Amino acid sequence: MEELYTQTAFECSKLITKTYSTSFSLGIRTLHKRYHKPIYAIYGFVRYADEIVDTFHDYDKRMLLQRFKEDTYKSFEEKISLNPVLHSFQHVVNNYKIDHDLIEAFLVSMEMDLSKKDYADPDYKKYIYGSAEVVGLMCLKVFCGGEENEYQRLLPSAKHLGSAFQKVNFLRDIKSDYDERGRIYFPGIDFNSFNEEEKKQIEADIKDEFKKAVIGIRQLPRGVRGGVYLAYIYYSVLFKKIIKLSPERVKSERIRVPNFRKFILLIKCYLLHKLNLIVE
Repeated sequence: MEELYTQTAFECSKLITKTYSTSFSLGIRTLHKRYHKPIYAIYGFVRYADEIVDTFHDYDKRMLLQRFKEDTYKSFEEKISLNPVLHSFQHVVNNYKIDHDLIEAFLVSMEMDLSKKDYADPDYKKYIYGSAEVVGLMCLKVFCGGEENEYQRLLPSAKHLGSAFQKVNFLRDIKSDYDERGRIYFPGIDFNSFNEEEKKQIEADIKDEFKKAVIGIRQLPRGVRGGVYLAYIYYSVLFKKIIKLSPERVKSERIRVPNFRKFILLIKCYLLHKLNLIVE
């Protein structure tokens, strides 16, 4: 029966992923099947923690996040949780020996979102590391299957990719982050006076991160390369749309890639991956 419960827990994480993120779900589908369940579990965990701090406005968020954190660590120790999301996640953490420091950094960033409204160095870098880079590193642990040397070799590129994704998210969501949560993530940026020069500086930083990230994507195991490349291409397309817009447009609307375009990208990436033609 325990095996059936674990299977059900992983199905819950899969449902969460499909419900919350079309893009992430498409990316997972291009991975080899052996990676599906662990990546669903990682996404389910980070999604629910993020949900606590971003949407549970009628509840004591700090208390809920603290309880979630305590239950998370308890699940690692006991190797079981009655929370299906945590049960599937602990299964992955214990099986793939994911460093608890990565999980702690992620939870610290979630805690920062409860109180901080604007970020300056070093808090900005600390937040990006915890909210994005470590999520990529958790996935990399799974992709490397316990090969520590391989993990360490690909670690810098994985961090750059996670950071680039998060910064694109910040640009895409700058309106909702400010209007709904009062947050500005980019250091020294005033939402009301956000201008072209500041936008170009942010874009140059993202371009540099993408350039460093793609080096590692080419070196990933074949069973995961296509899925990660799809995520890279999706964010590149989204980023190019943002580049073409004025700061006023970016401040006034959430930029999206239509679902039909995502499916076209999926097919394109699949073919490039099969032909071993991954390019920048």
